[in-house]
Amino acid sequence: MKTEILKIDRENIDTDAIKKAANFIKSGQLVAFPTETVYGLGADGINDEACRKIFKAKGRPSDNPLILHISHISMLDNLVEEITDKHRKLFELWPGPMTLIFKKSKSIPDAVTAGGDTVAIRFPSDQIARALITEADTPIAAPSANISGRPSPTNASDVYQDMDGIIPVIIDGGESNIGIESTVIDLSGDEPIILRPGFYTYEFLKDILSDMRLDDSLVDSSKIPKSPGQKYKHYAPKAKLRVFIGEDVPTHLLSEAEKYKSDGKKVGILAFEEDKEKFNSYPYISLGSRKDLSTMSHVLFSSLREMDRLGVDLILAEGVKEKHLGKSIMNRMKKAAANDVNFI
Repeated sequence: MKTEILKIDRENIDTDAIKKAANFIKSGQLVAFPTETVYGLGADGINDEACRKIFKAKGRPSDNPLILHISHISMLDNLVEEITDKHRKLFELWPGPMTLIFKKSKSIPDAVTAGGDTVAIRFPSDQIARALITEADTPIAAPSANISGRPSPTNASDVYQDMDGIIPVIIDGGESNIGIESTVIDLSGDEPIILRPGFYTYEFLKDILSDMRLDDSLVDSSKIPKSPGQKYKHYAPKAKLRVFIGEDVPTHLLSEAEKYKSDGKKVGILAFEEDKEKFNSYPYISLGSRKDLSTMSHVLFSSLREMDRLGVDLILAEGVKEKHLGKSIMNRMKKAAANDVNFI
């Protein structure tokens, strides 16, 4: 299969290109497309056979449910059994990087929900994503557009690296703005539970729903995650990743790098802009300023992929405190590092 790339400007959307991509969705094929979080690998969300192609393309475990993407709130009418007052309170954050869990309707195939009785739904703010959903005239099921276990793609070239020859079309809409996946909130029970932290943080969401809490696994790593997808390996670069948190981490990173270098390892460094001059003799990628973690969120996955392209054997990275957006970032870094997180 030859994979075609359709370049589309978010500010001046090419309707012909959108129609071409939507026709692939309508015919049961897969299309990779941009969202404000990461790129998604999309299929017709009410076509069971099409959704199963996502699992095959990604090598995704079949018990890991998919998220349905909608382009208008009214699309919920055919997808869910009930919309609660708590759902409605959170609708003020839509469209945006938030996924809500509902009791599913009978119209949703088992491939989407892994046979469960709930469905995860997101209303993205990205104009291209919404245009594609509207033109396809169906909810689009879409996990991240990468091979399972690899860092999520935040640009079309990273999608192409994983999906060339596997899917027919990639929509290139430029860089994703946020860079980590949506916050997932389970509202199917008595209390709202954050299953996956994202751009919308626990602290922020608790101001909207006072009984909001984190899934037990996000507080205690020994607990089994409620969300099936959270138990799997995620985001891992080919190189080994080690993460360090504490006082004067840059000095410690440099010491560790020199030790591994003396053992013949090629070491890459992910650290904040304030300390970049310390790493002149190593492959280095800036995580932005430690005063504003939005840049770190934006570049984390692409930086891990770039380190692999640079051919490093080991990546040494500076982590952050698990508060606000730092909680979401460290959720990804822990999984990418197989929990090799060191406090100094």
